[in-house]
Amino acid sequence: MSIEALTRNAVDVLPEGGLEVKVRLGRPLRVKLGIDVTSPDIHIGRAVPLQRMRAFQDEGHVGVLIVGDYTTRIGDPSGRSSERPILSDDEIDANAKVYLEQAMVILDPDRTEVRHNGEWLSQLTYAEVVRLARTITVARMLERDDFAKRMQAQEPISVSELLYPLMQAYDSVAVQADVELGGTDQLYNLLAGREVMSQYGLEPQVILTTPLLLSWDGAKMSSSVGNNIPLLAPPEEMFGRTMRIPDAQLPEWWGLVAEREVPAGEPMAAKLELARFIVRRSWGEEATERAEAHFTRVVREGEAPDEVEAKSLPDGDPVHLPAVLASAFGLSTSEARRLISQGGVRVDGTVVAELDLPRKTLANAVVQAGKRRFVKLIAE
Repeated sequence: MSIEALTRNAVDVLPEGGLEVKVRLGRPLRVKLGIDVTSPDIHIGRAVPLQRMRAFQDEGHVGVLIVGDYTTRIGDPSGRSSERPILSDDEIDANAKVYLEQAMVILDPDRTEVRHNGEWLSQLTYAEVVRLARTITVARMLERDDFAKRMQAQEPISVSELLYPLMQAYDSVAVQADVELGGTDQLYNLLAGREVMSQYGLEPQVILTTPLLLSWDGAKMSSSVGNNIPLLAPPEEMFGRTMRIPDAQLPEWWGLVAEREVPAGEPMAAKLELARFIVRRSWGEEATERAEAHFTRVVREGEAPDEVEAKSLPDGDPVHLPAVLASAFGLSTSEARRLISQGGVRVDGTVVAELDLPRKTLANAVVQAGKRRFVKLIAE
């Protein structure tokens, strides 16, 4: 595989010519990627640097995946306008387990060395932390864009946040990284790794950054917002979320996720093929076929899915439909009334306009609200 293939989609490869020098060493390189376990999901945006690690693995190099169980306790300040909340130990441990399962969707397990940075960071003495802190000045730290903005806005910056880049940099010392991968938002932290390695008498790592993949809403992907596609999300959910991509974003998604040009032809066909690729990579061909069939039936044709959640039909006759919709789908009763008035509610496929329906009409019926919400009402 050529250098061009290893660095596909890279934004920064620093220093210039450094990767070529590393490759000529004639031994497996140690290619590091650190992930803090701030949420339980690795989404397809976070998978972009994992794909670079897999490219190195396919060439015989070792992927060193560092689970940041210790640095998660500090919180990465990159791109933040405020200090991150600290997770409990149980949350961190649970997230770490799920992270590894998802990472192996992309990585070759046989060429992956999994490390937790608590192995070495928790063992540092005060004297060793002071030594580490001497490697980079505070003035250099405050050059960071996110810190500079917070200083200008007179917002607090904790000392623990200043320590974060040093802790991540020390990971590179501990595992003796040859290459470190990360998103463009990690550029400062990766460069700090080079400085700290040099201070500890090690050959500095080469750094390789990849672009951030924007969601279909044009924003950065976020598990809390839900505008992402986790690598182990249910197949139907993965397929449906992929289909939300605007046509204008197809080149970006195809290039970063599938690492190919957008297929020629209609945008809808390209979107469907990308959705198949994303689901197939995580779940295989059979699940992909089921997910597409579900999307076609529920979204494109407006029919009920094969499996519909069942709920008990409330007592009374007639039954007040807005109250049923509010309970079943988490709507307000005013939202439910508006949906009914707009013709957006069906009972067993028939549009209904009445707010109160005979009990026998709703007994054991499938109620559809909008395009994708379905419930079966069971008369007990």
